[in-house]
Amino acid sequence: MTGFGGHNISPSTDLSSYRDQHFKGSRAEQERLLKNSTTIYVGNLSFYTTEEQIYELFTKCGDVKRIVMGLDKYKKTPCGFCFVEYYMKDDAEQCMRFVNGTRLDDRIVRTDWDAGFVEGRQYGRGKSGGQVRDEYRTDYDGGRGGYGKLMQQKVGGPVQDIGVFRN
Repeated sequence: MTGFGGHNISPSTDLSSYRDQHFKGSRAEQERLLKNSTTIYVGNLSFYTTEEQIYELFTKCGDVKRIVMGLDKYKKTPCGFCFVEYYMKDDAEQCMRFVNGTRLDDRIVRTDWDAGFVEGRQYGRGKSGGQVRDEYRTDYDGGRGGYGKLMQQKVGGPVQDIGVFRN
């Protein structure tokens, strides 16, 4: 689709406003890398989603070069995100168009452009070792380890939802 001034517009492949605050370099360099990237950040995965399941879904858009699973930095267990790197930019764009918002392992996944995987980024950045977003969650999410880490600390350990008061 062509928009104002003859520029190509494809909302599903545009850069989001999110920027990695730990990026080592200038904002301009990060923008350049994002615009030319073949790497996709994938979020909202179940902690139980396997690399094989991710591969099966993401290869529908093109040849995948590698998948880097996000890990809890202390337990080294999956913590709900990954990076998918494609060989070709067009395939990564297809992924952004068609995979974002789809269901994988009973969860709606989010995709976003990534400036390129750097060793160490596979680890969660939360204080507890997982993702920051899971630190503050007060609802129960079985696919993401139950209640949020702060809620678990308040009650002295992991809390299980037995569904007694649910309809």
